[in-house]
Amino acid sequence: MRIAVIGAGFGGLAAAIELKKAGFDDILVLEKGDDVGGVWRENTYPGAACDVPSPFYSYSFEPNPRWPHRFSRQPAILDYVRDVADKYDVRRHVRFGVEVLGARYDDDAGTWTVELSDGEPIEVDVLVPAVGQLSRPAYANIPGREDFAGASFHSATWDHDVDVTGKRVAVIGTGASAIQFVPELQPQVARMTVFQRSSPYIIPRPDRAFSPLHHKVFERAPVTELVERGTWYGVVEALSVAWVYSRPLARAVKAVSRAHMKRQTRRKPGLFEKVWPDYPVGCKRILFSNNYLPALAEPNVDLETTPIERITESGVVTSDGVEHPADVLIWGTGFKATEFLAPMTITGSGGRDLQEEWAEGAHAYYGMTVPDFPNLLMMYGPNTNTGGGSIIYFLEAQARYLADYVSHIAKTGRPQQVRREVEQAHDEHVQGRLSDSVWSQCSSWYRTESGRITTNWPLLGIEYKAKAKFDPAHYEPATQKVGA
Repeated sequence: MRIAVIGAGFGGLAAAIELKKAGFDDILVLEKGDDVGGVWRENTYPGAACDVPSPFYSYSFEPNPRWPHRFSRQPAILDYVRDVADKYDVRRHVRFGVEVLGARYDDDAGTWTVELSDGEPIEVDVLVPAVGQLSRPAYANIPGREDFAGASFHSATWDHDVDVTGKRVAVIGTGASAIQFVPELQPQVARMTVFQRSSPYIIPRPDRAFSPLHHKVFERAPVTELVERGTWYGVVEALSVAWVYSRPLARAVKAVSRAHMKRQTRRKPGLFEKVWPDYPVGCKRILFSNNYLPALAEPNVDLETTPIERITESGVVTSDGVEHPADVLIWGTGFKATEFLAPMTITGSGGRDLQEEWAEGAHAYYGMTVPDFPNLLMMYGPNTNTGGGSIIYFLEAQARYLADYVSHIAKTGRPQQVRREVEQAHDEHVQGRLSDSVWSQCSSWYRTESGRITTNWPLLGIEYKAKAKFDPAHYEPATQKVGA
């Protein structure tokens, strides 16, 4: 079996490792960057860190007893990914510096032809896109964006050559990235204006540094790290329980957030009223921070909630006609999470275009397979994001599904495609659960413009793991034998 994996982040590595464990070695990992790591290689903004505790935001088969913090920073996470790639001998499968432009399925040959940016196309039996949901930066559609004369960049493509010391900085967006880099920049800048369209619920970040003693205990008594992992699994899964099953628990989370945010904004009158959300708790991603709100309360920071009208050469103009001057403009506006597999062109059986298949919103069987796209299995595809847990927990379940699938077609010698009625029934169930969920009650990056929720899994992580099991009965043979 010739297998191509697109992307060398957490998803791509999980796929490659599980396939190797299952005995497959003809694996080519196509990575457009110069190293493994995915978003943790790309996102190098000041303060970049994970908001899931590291003992849980790591592979279950590769615990790390030497995490420097409970909520580790970007450099430590990237080091972990690199170490895993080395230990499991994945690097020899990776072709760096190559971007996948598209792929086309050949009904006669039963293979995928993958078009690359740097040369001849390649032919494989199985195609595994592992590009994630949070890899393509999104910009707000604001008139004049290109007119700004100063330095301007997105948080996901941070320009480290720009020195913000003593500068006037404008930050557009108040999501997960902004609440991490704003406190880092605040002491350096002369003035900072943070433009907020909607405010996040923020709860305390129970972080701590792990000391040499912690590391020694974790190494000598691995069960202690397992307990740490299990504890945080329970905590983050409880957030999912709150959104899915328990309104009283959701109210408790809201009360904790309110007390925390009230306490951290009391030094600046009127700030709490600006930052307290006006939508149901859990509808947007809840954020963990102990220093973002205190940064907003500093004298050199202004939080602007008046909508932006346009951007000029020298600053940002709000709808009240006021121009806010800036020397540096930073976009903290997130990612194109609902545009799955874009900008690649994926053409399946009979010339079917994947984006046309997804014209009304992306969908896939357990986020992995789509009818009429034989031997195409995605990692972190539609409706596999988690509202409160660790995506790596989901990725491991998907990698096992992938290995079982490839083992099956290797035995049968036939490409397979998920039965349309099976995928449709799955999608109807998922969308039915999502239709009255908390995520349907406000606009967010979880939803398309039409309102369809294409990112999140509507139940608990443990339920996904239990349900996402490969079953040959859910598939049917494609038109031709593998390798024929």
